[in-house]
Amino acid sequence: MAIGRRQALTVLATGGASVALDSLLVPQPSRAAEMRLAGAKEFTTVCNFCSCGCAMVGHVIGGKLVNLEGDPDGVVNEGSLCVKGAAAFATHDSKQRLATPKYRAPGSDRWVEIGWDAALDKLARKIKTTREATWVATERDGEIEYPVNRTDAIGLLGGAQNTNEECYLWNKMGRLIGTNFVEHQARL
Repeated sequence: MAIGRRQALTVLATGGASVALDSLLVPQPSRAAEMRLAGAKEFTTVCNFCSCGCAMVGHVIGGKLVNLEGDPDGVVNEGSLCVKGAAAFATHDSKQRLATPKYRAPGSDRWVEIGWDAALDKLARKIKTTREATWVATERDGEIEYPVNRTDAIGLLGGAQNTNEECYLWNKMGRLIGTNFVEHQARL
């Protein structure tokens, strides 16, 4: 296929006009998102779904989460999110999300809403009762008795979305309770 002089001039003229218009008409980014987030407090967090550690940026206005998106500085995801991560905002804002602790008494068929103080007291009592009932102070190996000071009835399971500091505190709490069973979901 041969290109004639007239066709070559048409292509060159169209290309030249396109380049000239491109430099004259600089595209302006939409300011809708910027205006929507004006005055918002920004924070970083980690996606809570699969525990890959994808970084997210959230925006809060007046104590209410108004935006949640991938963090471009995130090492794992570099700003992109999977379908579950992209739906995290909808999950947070869901009417079905529990906001207060609930308790179901033994033998009951319904859940009752209780306060945070009552839930923490109940949890602390159960941990203390279990620890005292299963405490092993010493262990005998032949003729020698060794102090072990532990309970084998309590185990703690951490998650991959926790920070190093949270994992340190979780591990420290396990040691204070007296258990050696502190595990991480990524190892299981």
